[in-house]
Amino acid sequence: MPAPSADAKPERVKVYAVGPGVTAPELLPLDLGPFPTEKCRKKMDGKVVFSLLVDTAGKPRNIMFIQPLYTDLDKLAQDIVDGDRFNPGTHDGALVVVAQSVEVNLKACVEEIKDDTVKKKYRLQLRFQPEQKFGTIPQPPEESILLLGTEFLKNSGGSASGIYRVGGSVTAPVPLSYPEAEFSDEARRAKYSGICLISLIVDTQGMPQNVHVERALGMGLDEKAIEAVRQYRFRPAMKNGVPVPVEIKVEVNFRLYHY
Repeated sequence: MPAPSADAKPERVKVYAVGPGVTAPELLPLDLGPFPTEKCRKKMDGKVVFSLLVDTAGKPRNIMFIQPLYTDLDKLAQDIVDGDRFNPGTHDGALVVVAQSVEVNLKACVEEIKDDTVKKKYRLQLRFQPEQKFGTIPQPPEESILLLGTEFLKNSGGSASGIYRVGGSVTAPVPLSYPEAEFSDEARRAKYSGICLISLIVDTQGMPQNVHVERALGMGLDEKAIEAVRQYRFRPAMKNGVPVPVEIKVEVNFRLYHY
């Protein structure tokens, strides 16, 4: 079932909730191993909750946050749910689109990547198979437009192709959480402040992608700005009732207060 074009009139489908006559989709086995055998030095555990629709082909659609953690675990959990596959739900024996919630419990490890560069790099890796618990959504939609999860940015490679700009029929993404950036030790000692301009793409789930500096400050503040913006969460931009990825710029203000 192809994703709808944002320029075409969106096609809406009927959505069912698990109940009398409606069976729940069945998650197929998921193997994300191998997992690290060595003891993890820095653990990062947490629970992320999403809503989603499972289409008649058993693919997850319209993945949206219900309860994010506002850390890198959000993206890891999102990728896991996006990779899920199901035996589809049914209504009186016929395949149908079913609305569900999923609670993803993660036990991860932050590992340092060793390469030829001087700068330290890290990656987030699962320590164990994630636990997924599926349930119902309190008020599921009666019908909806089906969208593929995070497949858009994977296919585009994060390029400008298919990325929208706010204006006209494209509404701006709405910030849901925007943690304040921390000062670097170097900038604090020097009593150095200013505004760092960050460019990013807000994807169709409201996650920041391709975060990079447009106007730098230096003294370690650029890295702190990127770290903060990667934790932002949004209600995605919309075009013709369909969530679309948009490129936006945000100003991260580093200001020292004197009392």
